[in-house]
Amino acid sequence: MLLSYYADISDAIIDHGGSIYQYVGDEVVVMWKLKTIRDTRPLSCFWAMEKSLADKKEKYIKRYGVAPTFKAGIHVGVVTTGEIGKIKREIVFTGDVLNTAARIQGLCNTYKVNLLFSEQFAQIIETYEDLTINALGETELRGKGEKVRLFTINN
Repeated sequence: MLLSYYADISDAIIDHGGSIYQYVGDEVVVMWKLKTIRDTRPLSCFWAMEKSLADKKEKYIKRYGVAPTFKAGIHVGVVTTGEIGKIKREIVFTGDVLNTAARIQGLCNTYKVNLLFSEQFAQIIETYEDLTINALGETELRGKGEKVRLFTINN
């Protein structure tokens, strides 16, 4: 099922200029360079991924007995890229932005939404008049010392 799921959301990621950093279980970590975030590509990608899975819902139910859904957390920040490993080399991204995005995504069930994002991302996209951004308040993320303001948006 994961193979089908990854295949069915990949076109949306490619079409919206995202790069898959890694697969973590049933999660996909997608990234964009800051200049491409300014045109709301992460949001368009999220909605295209949702649509792709919704269009294939019956296929999943027939084949696997369940239709997959997903939730997303978006944050903006600087990451450091490096190569690690002596026997098996791997390019890795490190930085607080990755942990923060994961913690934000982890709160989707708490807020009963499929998409949450940070104030930093909200500030980038707030200039688009056709978007209605909904503030959800502040929360302290696990492992973080300061509170983060969270937002969502409806398609």
